[in-house]
Amino acid sequence: MNFSALWIRRPVMTILVMISLLFFGVASYFQLPVNDLPNVDYPTIQVRASLPGASPETMASSVALPLEKQFSTIDGVESMSSANTTGTTIITITFSLNRSMDAVTQDVSSAISAAQRRLPEDLPYPPSYTKTNPAEQPIMTYVVTSQTMPISEVQEYVETSMLPAISTVEGVAQAQIFGSQRYAVRINLDPDRMAARNIGINEVYDALAAGNVNLPGGTLHGSSIAFTIDSTGQLMRAADYNPLVIAYRQGMPVRIQDIGQALDSTESETVRRAVITPGKITDGLNVAISKQPGANAVKIAQDIKEKMKLVQATLPQGLEVNLLYNKADFIKESVEDVEFTLFLTVLLVIGVVFFFIGSLRATFIPGIAVPLSLVATFAVMKMFGYSLNNITLMALTLAAGFVVDDAVVVMENVVRRMELGEGPEEASLAGSREIGFTILSMTLSLVVVFVPLLFMSGIIGRLFREFAVSIAAAILISGFISLTLTPMMCAYVLKHHSASAAKNRWLALTERIIEQSKVAYGRTLKMSLAHPRKVLLFTLAVFVLSGYLFTLIDKGLIPSQDLNMFTMRTRAEDRASFDYLADHQEALHQILMQEPSLKGAISLSGSPTFNMGWINVYLKDRQDRTESVDQIIARLRPALNSIPGLRVYLFNPPPITLGSRQTYGVGQYTLSSPNLDILAQAATDMEAKMKAMPGLTDVNSNLQLRTPKIILEINRDKASSLGVTAKRIQDALYSAFADRQVSTIYTPSNQYDVYLGLDRKFRTDPTIFSRLYVKTNSDALSPLANLGTPKEVLSSLSVNHSGQMPAATITYNLKPGYALGTTADEIRSVGRQTLPAGVSDKFEGNTSAFESSFANMGFLLFVTVFIIYVVLGILYESFIHPITILTALPLAGAGALIFLMLFRMELDIYSYVGIIMLVGIVKKNGIMMIDFALELTQKEGLTAEQAIYEASVIRFRPIMMTTLAAVFGALPIALGYGAGGEARQPMGVAVVGGLVFSQLLTLYVTPVFYIWFDKLQQKLRGRGKTELATEKLATEQPQ
Repeated sequence: MNFSALWIRRPVMTILVMISLLFFGVASYFQLPVNDLPNVDYPTIQVRASLPGASPETMASSVALPLEKQFSTIDGVESMSSANTTGTTIITITFSLNRSMDAVTQDVSSAISAAQRRLPEDLPYPPSYTKTNPAEQPIMTYVVTSQTMPISEVQEYVETSMLPAISTVEGVAQAQIFGSQRYAVRINLDPDRMAARNIGINEVYDALAAGNVNLPGGTLHGSSIAFTIDSTGQLMRAADYNPLVIAYRQGMPVRIQDIGQALDSTESETVRRAVITPGKITDGLNVAISKQPGANAVKIAQDIKEKMKLVQATLPQGLEVNLLYNKADFIKESVEDVEFTLFLTVLLVIGVVFFFIGSLRATFIPGIAVPLSLVATFAVMKMFGYSLNNITLMALTLAAGFVVDDAVVVMENVVRRMELGEGPEEASLAGSREIGFTILSMTLSLVVVFVPLLFMSGIIGRLFREFAVSIAAAILISGFISLTLTPMMCAYVLKHHSASAAKNRWLALTERIIEQSKVAYGRTLKMSLAHPRKVLLFTLAVFVLSGYLFTLIDKGLIPSQDLNMFTMRTRAEDRASFDYLADHQEALHQILMQEPSLKGAISLSGSPTFNMGWINVYLKDRQDRTESVDQIIARLRPALNSIPGLRVYLFNPPPITLGSRQTYGVGQYTLSSPNLDILAQAATDMEAKMKAMPGLTDVNSNLQLRTPKIILEINRDKASSLGVTAKRIQDALYSAFADRQVSTIYTPSNQYDVYLGLDRKFRTDPTIFSRLYVKTNSDALSPLANLGTPKEVLSSLSVNHSGQMPAATITYNLKPGYALGTTADEIRSVGRQTLPAGVSDKFEGNTSAFESSFANMGFLLFVTVFIIYVVLGILYESFIHPITILTALPLAGAGALIFLMLFRMELDIYSYVGIIMLVGIVKKNGIMMIDFALELTQKEGLTAEQAIYEASVIRFRPIMMTTLAAVFGALPIALGYGAGGEARQPMGVAVVGGLVFSQLLTLYVTPVFYIWFDKLQQKLRGRGKTELATEKLATEQPQ
């Protein structure tokens, strides 16, 4: 049966079917969303709780632990960690990828409700949660500044006008304010004036809580009129609080203004912001906008810009809103560059075909088949809900190099038969029938290469799912077109050989080059066949070399990209105050302000704790500067770290940031133990050892027991004799030093807090305990110093949990020239030698993803080879011939590794997928040889040596054509062209290197293995026949 015959004899049907493929492909292309990476909805929930003034230990034990225990009962929790700092708990829960975000959101909400009764009563608000996706970074950042308006008024405008406008844009997930400074009223008390008027701080708290209320008043129902009742219980501004009466002394009222002052202020006094632009530093807020998973980043950014034009038109005087960073610009540029690379690849591939065929008519056929195969793939992508992104477009770019193979193999076979004297239609019918099984074998065996990628685990597997499906769809469509459109076009487009006998010079030149190359190949092939043992030993040596190179090569996860930005984390000494950090961080602002590549930067001092901060630095576009992000970081690092008392950690964030902790580097190494003292010592030892490693920089542990802490050891007997409870003492400390929320102001558009505490000028000296008083049962005042003894100890600024156990995370960055995998192995080795019993270790974030990905890669490669073997075995009905075809794999692997090492590139997830692709590409050559050799043996009775020699020489031209097409298809990617090209480059280098190296050797190795395996098969058959004959003779012997 000839499947192609129907399509050849019915050209109108064939053309209409192809027009339909083109139509649906083009229509789908314009409907596909545009993103930088495939849609990965990574179910992660972040829970936040606040208890102002509470120590990290209190937050960990009384807030984090009850919540963690409840969250641990939720199905599908993969990891859970918490970071507890002064007054704040942040718990990050990561769920398995098979759980939907909506479902886990409901489960987390229910768990918070269930844990509520175990949480502290003084918690101002119930814990809140937000859906986050570590695979989705903010796509836009706006800065809002004003030279005239207070920062609280700036935030008020952002919250009530700007954020609601942005949230109406379809596809926006959230718009988040960093450095939030909402309006608040602060009651700053003077302990000396309180003591002079015999006022205890507990009295102040009670009076404030009762003095500002917002309760329902009810309704009066008259005979004909109903009245709603309300009262002026609300105090709206600071000026309203100053005259508030706290108590009466000697018949005279004591007001807030007598013992302190109420001020219009902000929620936090230990946060300082700065917006840095070339030559200018201003105060302001930044708004980071994230998109929903799968939404069109480019369209969302454009819609937000249009919406912001309306916002800009209504800005209050003195307020400025500027777009500082737009990742959509990079995404759009990157996708456009990949699209151009795809177009260039198609031209190169068609150019290769023209070189070998030398005929415009013949070149026209694959020139139609290749674009049609790729365009039709867009319809499949639309059907599966995929997007145009770097991964899927890279898949199509690589596919261009081997979807041409099918059309070329069919067309070359038709052209060869026409050169033997057959007419176009006759040659098309016979040629397509002759080559149909080969096309089927090539297509199916190449498609199954990508099946294992669908079963890759974790977020990396999800990323490459679109890659695998897109490239497999392109190959299947190409196989269909090569058996339908290609033979039909051959029948009607190609001319009879005699009509084109007068060759042009180019055709004559190319045919002469090909013929001379074929003759040279035939001569050297005979030499190879004459020394089979040497060829087999050489192949074995290359196989061993591949394994050895795999152990030597540096390994990474995902190559870094120049996204026009980098991140800085700052940390002052553990004893440092907020003012100390803020002053030192301002010195960094001066350095950044002079940076020629700077577009702008956002700085925040006092986050996540008062001695830490961060700065996001945004750079000019790549074409407007001479250095890459990594080069700028390397140049700035010495100057930024020259400021005494401040450590600065700089890193280029990876394209995908995995992990839940606020990190100081790209690597995260976490230790955990139930014993905090043992854990602290282990973390200190490991941090010191890691700082001594040559490949690491910016090593930092988040568990440092060097922060001074004052514990008031209550004298319970004395307190009891005075009628003062431990709760009253704790309340006094809470009200004095913790910025205690005592009330809430309700307005039509927002809610604002009222905070109570001592004026900051009284919070600098531990002797304050002797000046802070609480009421006794006799209405006398007793200083806290009389009720307890202050004791100074050392503690940590943060207490962290991992899986409900105390944990310490050591973060680090890599020095240039060092790989993620190599350093991870070294850290593991040092950990085994350093860590005591009872302390467990693990990598988190991208390093963890690297380990899990590469742990499965060997098995993935084995599964790929096994599936190809099974498919080829079924197609050829042979156990031996598939092995012959697969003998080229070690050659391709060695070539890929050699080229990666030659160009000083890592074996990362991209290049590893490239090597898996090589498995499918290089076996095509073997299929074309073996398939033709088997046909010559069966039909013409040639020996194995004669058949494989003839098949290799006859198939030399299509083999060279398809291989060079694949090489030129991957070449633009290997050159790293365009925005983000550095990330795609390793895959292209691996494919080009593997193809070039294997091409030079496969043409000689595969024929030798074919003969060797044929002899082995003959021996096995002979032995089987001998055994059968012996058995038959034995049964015929007379008994």
